Amino acid sequence: MCGIWALFGSDECLSVQCLSAMKIAHRGPDAFRFENVNGFTNCCFGFHRLAVVDQLYGMQPIRVKKFPYLWLCYNGEIYNFKQLQKQFGFEYQTLVDGEVILHLYNRGGIEQTASMLDGVFAFILLDTANRKVFLARDTYGVRPLFKVLTDDGFLGVCSEAKGLINLKHSTSLCPKVEPFLPGHYEVLDLKPSGKVASVELVKFHSYKDEPLHAVCDTVETLPSGFDLETVKSNIRVLFENAVRKRLMSHRRIGCLLSGGLDSSLVAAVLLKLMKELNINYPLQTFAIGMENSPDLVAARKVAAHIGSEHHEVIFNSEEGIQAIEEVIFSLETYDITTVRASIGMYLVSKYIRKKTDSVVIFSGEGSDELTQGYIYFHKAPSPEEAAEESERLLKELYLFDVLRADRTTAAHG
Repeated sequence: MCGIWALFGSDECLSVQCLSAMKIAHRGPDAFRFENVNGFTNCCFGFHRLAVVDQLYGMQPIRVKKFPYLWLCYNGEIYNFKQLQKQFGFEYQTLVDGEVILHLYNRGGIEQTASMLDGVFAFILLDTANRKVFLARDTYGVRPLFKVLTDDGFLGVCSEAKGLINLKHSTSLCPKVEPFLPGHYEVLDLKPSGKVASVELVKFHSYKDEPLHAVCDTVETLPSGFDLETVKSNIRVLFENAVRKRLMSHRRIGCLLSGGLDSSLVAAVLLKLMKELNINYPLQTFAIGMENSPDLVAARKVAAHIGSEHHEVIFNSEEGIQAIEEVIFSLETYDITTVRASIGMYLVSKYIRKKTDSVVIFSGEGSDELTQGYIYFHKAPSPEEAAEESERLLKELYLFDVLRADRTTAAHG
């Protein structure tokens, strides 16, 4: 996707501080920009771009003529920006999906903005007219966001922690870098000095509640009830819609394929929908494993069945061991399971970047947490306790599986 970075109230020379933003350059290989905020000499935005939508006008921070006092830096994709445009009559200046954030904010404030977005996102919105800074992150934390906030009001925000750890500041103590919580937005006052003060941190959506944006969703009204055929039909409709709404890219689409149920379903539905939409290039699927691993064999069968252009990446134990240090640097975690599971994803992403022109990659992340696909669920004492465990896993997705998916792919743009 992209890399976003911003500082408010820096005591140090901004040209020195900007070197920290270069640590996330891998997230946006297509272009980068630093921009100082007019009237606030110690505030600036940094942006590394991966051009997925509107390659001509998609640079950030996004500013439009209609709202000259608003500055937006965001990472992610907003799937319902066209539906929202239709519903509220917004007049867009660009083709960028994130522009809708400016229009929603102008119409109804930050709470409505965060709640109405159907997508994966992390954003920094600056309103110089009202002297406010807003931070927000999607429900599951699919897009990363980290922040540093000191007692004297210096704020640093970045897609990855590495862009904040060596920032210079007058306080002697090294400020603590923390992940911004998923499903939350924060309101901060911007002082004339460029420093900020946190006003409130609000949870705008819990993953157990229906989101507000469902009112303008493209999914037809689903029948209720627990009749087996109804449930199966509803899952099919929702699943297909989840794949369809992600087909908004202006760049080539590919899919990770392990041959397991999750990625195989995603790849099959993706191929079907690409044909329906007359996307005229073959779907590239990518599998990785060691020589003769069961994943490679299973993925080969699926690819042959659905008719994708299939790529296999075979690695040995030595190559896996050599990648560990780079993987940990990319992930910013020492969690053993996450590191182990990330080796393959990191190496296959590296292959996709070097050998193909696929830029937007689909995968089957998150379904094991949602549908209790891990083997230990067989030993759940009761359905209620299994559901509780499933909820815990979904709540912590941003620390594990979606962290792995974001960081291993973003490491290679």
